[in-house]
Amino acid sequence: MIKSVNPYNQKVEFETQELTIEETISAIDQAHNRFLSWRTTSFAERSKLMKAAGEELRKNKEEYARTITLEMGKPISQAIAEIEKCAWVCDYYADQAAHHLAPKMIETDAEESYVSYEPIGVVLAVMPWNYPFWQVFRFAAPALMAGNVGILKHASNVMRSADNIQKVFERAGFPEYCFTHLPLSSSKIEDVIKNPKVKAVTLTGSTPAGKAVAATAGSEIKKSVLELGGSNALVVFEDCNVEKTIEKAVTARYQNTGQSCIAGKRLLVHKNIVDSFTSKFLEAVKKLESGDPLQEDTYIGVMAREDLAEELEEQLNKTIDAGGKILLGGNRNKAYFEPTVVGNVTSEMPLFKEETFGPVIGITTFETEDEAVDLVNQSIFGLGVSLFTEDYDRAKRLVPRFDDGAVFVNDLVKSDPRLPFGGTKISGYGRELSADGIQEFVNKKTVYFNKF
Repeated sequence: MIKSVNPYNQKVEFETQELTIEETISAIDQAHNRFLSWRTTSFAERSKLMKAAGEELRKNKEEYARTITLEMGKPISQAIAEIEKCAWVCDYYADQAAHHLAPKMIETDAEESYVSYEPIGVVLAVMPWNYPFWQVFRFAAPALMAGNVGILKHASNVMRSADNIQKVFERAGFPEYCFTHLPLSSSKIEDVIKNPKVKAVTLTGSTPAGKAVAATAGSEIKKSVLELGGSNALVVFEDCNVEKTIEKAVTARYQNTGQSCIAGKRLLVHKNIVDSFTSKFLEAVKKLESGDPLQEDTYIGVMAREDLAEELEEQLNKTIDAGGKILLGGNRNKAYFEPTVVGNVTSEMPLFKEETFGPVIGITTFETEDEAVDLVNQSIFGLGVSLFTEDYDRAKRLVPRFDDGAVFVNDLVKSDPRLPFGGTKISGYGRELSADGIQEFVNKKTVYFNKF
């Protein structure tokens, strides 16, 4: 049995039986058979169904959000916002898929030549618990609109959310097996990837999980897209708008109780303003409401599992032992971790070098632009960086110097259906969302016509 345990009260919320090998193979066979007919549908037909999925999400957002909160502790207001964002990505691809996948005419010496974008088949998604709906929908919406079908291996602690995602597509009227949730443990994923009817895999998760999936996919010569961890820097220059920067920085670090790959995890502040900025930042963090995730005014709930909070505590303690100074918080109670700010953090400390998945941030100072760029690029991760400055010429000058997959100026790094999303270095490869995302899992077919 696979169990979902409420991290706030330790109550078992949901249990489901893991599929047998035979049941898994049968589900993949059914998905492949559905693909053979689904690939022939028009963009208009797919669009109508995807619009209906968006409407279903909006109609029952409280139901779906409550399950997210019960399973992994996300504050209810943020869970509702997650469902609404999923509806947005459904609408986006319903409207834009035909445009993104329109044949690309290319002038050659042929009578006619072009590139067509055609679906490839069954695509496996291996998804995490921190955004249990959004991570799936940003894959599912473009994949289904491209004419592929999806199978999902979700994180073990959000199995009811996985069931609910399949329910969304069923309620919207999608044909059976267009999207299928497979209740499986991680040990079964290798066999699923190796199944000849599975044509590609996308994973959002940890670096070790990404390496394992990529190795298996590579051995089978199958396409993979990886969106892995991050250690985004928030770079605060001395000419920034302090009040607005603090507002963005607090959200970047502490939303979803800090459990986001694109959270701002390293706060780099110019030496000349670090004291005044830190004082105001601490006051803003102190105002964050902690409590029952089901209460609308709760901003900081609990972490998704107690062992995750223990890992964060270990990173914090090692940083303090190395010379970091706790300025706020620092305490843990089971899966609850206080919003924590640590000063005097250097580039050799765990809070700087490692990914911290929870409500803790370290402050590091810099003096020059070159030093700021070097501190950002020292990370083994490369998902995104935020710059806060009123000097837009400086920002544009610095953008090409960062190794990351995204640079946001005067805002937190976030995913947007209209923009490609993905990282560099050990943050993964490939892109999700926008035209780039929907074109990841298609056959870009060269077509060449001539007359004799």
